[in-house]
Amino acid sequence: MKGKRAALTVLGLLAGAAFLALGIWQVERRAWKLDLIERVEARIHGAAEPPPPPSRWSAVNERDDAYRRVRLDGEFLHRCQTPVQALTERGAGFWILTPLRTSDGIVFVNRGFVPSDHRDPATRREGDVEGPVSVTGLLRMSEPKGGFLRTNDPEAGRWYSRDVAAIGHACALEGGAPFFVDADATANPGGLPVGGLTVVAFRNNHLVYAVTWFALAAMSVAGTVSVLRAKRKT
Repeated sequence: MKGKRAALTVLGLLAGAAFLALGIWQVERRAWKLDLIERVEARIHGAAEPPPPPSRWSAVNERDDAYRRVRLDGEFLHRCQTPVQALTERGAGFWILTPLRTSDGIVFVNRGFVPSDHRDPATRREGDVEGPVSVTGLLRMSEPKGGFLRTNDPEAGRWYSRDVAAIGHACALEGGAPFFVDADATANPGGLPVGGLTVVAFRNNHLVYAVTWFALAAMSVAGTVSVLRAKRKT
């Protein structure tokens, strides 16, 4: 009996320590998330600046660069525009991802949304502006592998995420930027694609998780104390 109580005491203390550690980790994650949200808000409403140069491409990351407001100058390569499945406030359709040739190299631009019946470029020729253009928008991180629980199928031309490396490879455009830019709401000729539909949302349930882990830690300690008290009585 004594051995069983000792084992329960050790297990209770270990469980309490583990739950406490998880609670502290969630508190730290919450602080990190709040800092990220504050940074992103500042970037979205900040002045447009040049995108990271090629020398920094390998260091671009979500924490320091995502949703930074940037401005690019270049020329669209419309022959390589790629429709990527999208679900937006305007309904289901496609993002039109088009490479922009800049002085620093290729940067893909999500020019905006088109409904399903305008997936074919022939239905929206007015929007495919030729020659030098300037684009302002938000820097986004690439979305590798796929989305909508489906894997990208380059050979069939079916794209479910904005995986710029894979799309660039499919278009024989290697060495482009590892990020893309969501164009702002500046209207395109003919009205399509429709830009400025970026949704900025971060899940922040860390406080709830932290409270849950701390409660479990308290319950573990309380259970251990009960075992010890029962041991003393016997």
